[in-house]
Amino acid sequence: MDRFERIYQLHTILSGRRTPVSNAQLQEKLECSEATVKRLLTLMRDHFDAPIAYDRKRNGYYYDTEAGEHPYELPGLWFNAEELWGLLTCHTMLRKISPGLFGEQIAQLQNRIEKLLALDRSSAERKLECIKIVPIASRQKVRNPWFAKIAGSLFDNKRLDLVYDARSDGQITTRSVSPQNLVYYRDNWYLDAWCHFRRELRTFALERIKTAARQEIPSQNVDRQQLEDYFSSSYGIFSGKAEHTAKLKFTPERARWVADEQWHPKQTGRWHEDGSYELSIPFGDHRELLMDILRNGAEVEILEPAFLREAVIEQIQKMAKIYQKE
Repeated sequence: MDRFERIYQLHTILSGRRTPVSNAQLQEKLECSEATVKRLLTLMRDHFDAPIAYDRKRNGYYYDTEAGEHPYELPGLWFNAEELWGLLTCHTMLRKISPGLFGEQIAQLQNRIEKLLALDRSSAERKLECIKIVPIASRQKVRNPWFAKIAGSLFDNKRLDLVYDARSDGQITTRSVSPQNLVYYRDNWYLDAWCHFRRELRTFALERIKTAARQEIPSQNVDRQQLEDYFSSSYGIFSGKAEHTAKLKFTPERARWVADEQWHPKQTGRWHEDGSYELSIPFGDHRELLMDILRNGAEVEILEPAFLREAVIEQIQKMAKIYQKE
């Protein structure tokens, strides 16, 4: 048990006692020496202003306060060491995924957590350097200036006016939207929203939002199940109803990886006797699925549907022409 955990346990012991607890009892419960108990008591008094007193008659320590039965609490948010490491790790991951997001909002919390973790002899900064995130297809090269405003409007249930530059057709339009979800998908941020211009649900890539202005008008809330059906039933970032099911057969070599991958929340899979693996995936728009299939090269075969096989054949033929040029 490290010092951090012992402080947490010491507080729990003192908070749960109506009578003083002796040094010997603390040694037993904290699994440490008499000298260590005294150091912990001093640290609690000096670092956390804990009202720890010693009762000579009953030879024990207690919280000296008249504000109630268990009035003293460790200051600020308090977690055990494992929970604090988890919280700080999550913040570190968020900071590395999108630099600047929420930085100002939770800087004080991070400082407080790091101060608590400093009770451990090892450096929090050194440990967190071991967390490495390697973006693969991130398109957000700089801090998005509109993220905080978009997130705030989502959390406060307010509409947004957006100027959006669609990558698909190059059109720049002004949209009034009701934010529904912020989505982090394949190293990029997206906004799911009800578009009052199109009068339907749409997904907007945050890096294509040129300006965002909050309206003091309540958002039009869409039923959560409707959102789930619309945005999550199809494959990848493309929304809409999943009208098709792709059946993909992976070679025994590739199957060992694919069997543990999630391509879709509602996918199903089964093993074949030869060691190959068949994966069934619902989809609507096939473009993203097509790219993922091609990424696996000759390690996968499309069993169904026929039009998806034809789409892959078409791409393979185009690639062959490129590489067969003399």
